[in-house]
Amino acid sequence: MKLSMPRFDQAPVLVVGDVMLDRYWHGGTSRISPEAPVPVVRVDQIEDRPGGAANVALNIAALGAPASLVGVTGEDEAAESLSASLSAAGVNTRFQRISHQPTIVKLRVMSRHQQLLRIDFEEPFATDGVQMSHDVESLLAGVKVLVLSDYGKGALQNHQALIQAAVQRGIPVLADPKGKDFTRYRGASLITPNLSEFEAIVGRCADEADLVAKGASLMAELELGALLVTRGEHGMTLLRPEHPALHLPARAREVFDVTGAGDTVISTLAAAIAAGEALPQAVALANLAAGIVVGKLGTAAISAPELRRAISREQGSERGVLTLDQLLLAIEDARAHHEKIVFTNGCFDILHAGHVTYLEQARMQGDRLIVAINDDASVACLKGPGRPINSVDRRMAVLAGLGAVDWVVSFSEDTPENLLRQVKPDVLVKGGDYGVDQVVGADIVREYGGTVQVLGLVENSSTTAIVEKIRNR
Repeated sequence: MKLSMPRFDQAPVLVVGDVMLDRYWHGGTSRISPEAPVPVVRVDQIEDRPGGAANVALNIAALGAPASLVGVTGEDEAAESLSASLSAAGVNTRFQRISHQPTIVKLRVMSRHQQLLRIDFEEPFATDGVQMSHDVESLLAGVKVLVLSDYGKGALQNHQALIQAAVQRGIPVLADPKGKDFTRYRGASLITPNLSEFEAIVGRCADEADLVAKGASLMAELELGALLVTRGEHGMTLLRPEHPALHLPARAREVFDVTGAGDTVISTLAAAIAAGEALPQAVALANLAAGIVVGKLGTAAISAPELRRAISREQGSERGVLTLDQLLLAIEDARAHHEKIVFTNGCFDILHAGHVTYLEQARMQGDRLIVAINDDASVACLKGPGRPINSVDRRMAVLAGLGAVDWVVSFSEDTPENLLRQVKPDVLVKGGDYGVDQVVGADIVREYGGTVQVLGLVENSSTTAIVEKIRNR
């Protein structure tokens, strides 16, 4: 399945559901309490993160999509912390504040990256359902997807009214369900239960065929557009009426903390669908995102650069031969990770020891090395009849196999000046015995603040000399 980075900036999403604050107390432990056989934690850091529906909205915003959030809080310090964090992330919030009830807080005591204790402060909210429906309907006109983030805490009491309001406007509804009554999600475009939540409704699934059959029955009963069952280390299964089941393997390299993984799945799904991605592609992107987030500690969001890098790795474009469009995306991702971009160019017709040494030296000037090579017509124009010896695809394949080279791209002009204007490398490198001012494109790179380096060549290493030696023989 081919994946690409969606235009999240054009994908507004509205999240409605149970808002909570995830609070972390961090500290060291060096002794056991004399009062009970428990460790004593000396708290030296307090960290607040948006949780529940707030984490879903935060994940959407972190991907670069416009996010709005409707939920319920108290009139307290925790609500202020939530509002400040979400506002800083660019999330548009509309909270129904209830003065006599506390904001839901989940407090985790952490030491050396391990959770020792969790304490929950919560009461089911007496939500004003009419007011919430009014708030949601006032925001629907400006969004492309509605997410119901249901943690069963009482914020969502009018599921059907919200679903119907969105459906009437042609807006897809995605629901992360809770509880043993899924009829409240009737008519949703997609629901995303985990396997235990799914089996609590349909009964234990003996195997994948059983899961698919029971999922099909549930979709028919609830008139669902699709069903996505998240299955932990077994990945995800997407079911759609009249379509074969799509099973995606788990992508996590190392599972550190599964807190909030479901939030990441539905937020990435929602943003991708809002950006116009087909459902299978959106699910594949959500699967990649989940694989990233479980490698982080606590409730966490993934950023657009992180997802872009995962897509590049998935498509095999983290290294190797790229088109110009792929290269520009790879550079954007590298710069988001504060990597220094090095650029060099040439014909590289017959790769020899001098080339290899030169490219290794060029790579040492930064974090990523781009090698731009002249296409066949350009080489013929520069070198004369009979050149190149090797076609452009073969030259690119050989260069891409070198450990020093990250990306290889071709250009058709005699010089790489137009390419330099688009790539804007931090360092332009050229080999030879001429001055920096004689390097083609040096003025372009210096104009935007880049640097130019001239590296020496290995003696007695020349493609032209090799060609002549072969001809003479």
